[in-house]
Amino acid sequence: MATAPAVQGRGSLLHTRGTWSPREDRTAFAVWLGVIWVGMIAGFGLDFPTYLHQSPPAPLILHVHAAVFAVWMLIATAQVTLVMKDRVRWHMKMGWFAVGWACVMAVVGPWAVMSWMALNVHTLLHPPLPHPLLPPQFLAVNLVDLAGFLVLLGWGLTLRKNPAAHKRLMILATVSLADPGFARISTNVLTWHPSTAFGFFWLVFYGNVLLVGLMLGWDGWRGRLMQQEVIGGVGMLAAMYGAATLFFWAPWQAATLGWVQAWARHFG
Repeated sequence: MATAPAVQGRGSLLHTRGTWSPREDRTAFAVWLGVIWVGMIAGFGLDFPTYLHQSPPAPLILHVHAAVFAVWMLIATAQVTLVMKDRVRWHMKMGWFAVGWACVMAVVGPWAVMSWMALNVHTLLHPPLPHPLLPPQFLAVNLVDLAGFLVLLGWGLTLRKNPAAHKRLMILATVSLADPGFARISTNVLTWHPSTAFGFFWLVFYGNVLLVGLMLGWDGWRGRLMQQEVIGGVGMLAAMYGAATLFFWAPWQAATLGWVQAWARHFG
């Protein structure tokens, strides 16, 4: 009786398990992670002078947030490097540290965003807003990024015995956090202020679209497209488009402004 991988074969459009050597994925994963690094370094590099001279100065938790999320990039890079060097056992051990670090990110991320918005709440009430101040409804982007990261990370963990799917979902989890870097490039270079969800989506999330497109395009061309990868990537982008739609929805704008004002009263 044929095994599941044999039945899938080369003719299958989507795989649920890898039918190829895991070594064949290594270069592509390094390239995808490298593209994320380029976006992060370029975007935050452009924004760094403004970050240092904000008035009022950024709260301490924002500096902590920057450090915590930067460490995640180092963790992701270390994990890919360990696999490329055949240190799979170390990769597995470090994976549990990565899970614990993700839990820290789940707390620090919303805390930092709310604290920063609460500090600037008076300015936020008087649009148009000077860069880099963002209105409270931008919380839709922050929440979708973090939720996508945690969901994809959790799903990837359940697929540890399916290496091809596991690795792709872990990379997609990091892709979910890529837009802060890429969006800083577009917002520093362009003076365009989109007035529709479609325009906002491309201004903020074009880097995520690029990365998901690279992953699906490469794997499709090589005949290695994974069902989990397609669902995760397309689902992530759909959620991000939902965040872009929320950004312009009046009830969401009112709700998020109320949250920020409440945070300023109780924790500001």
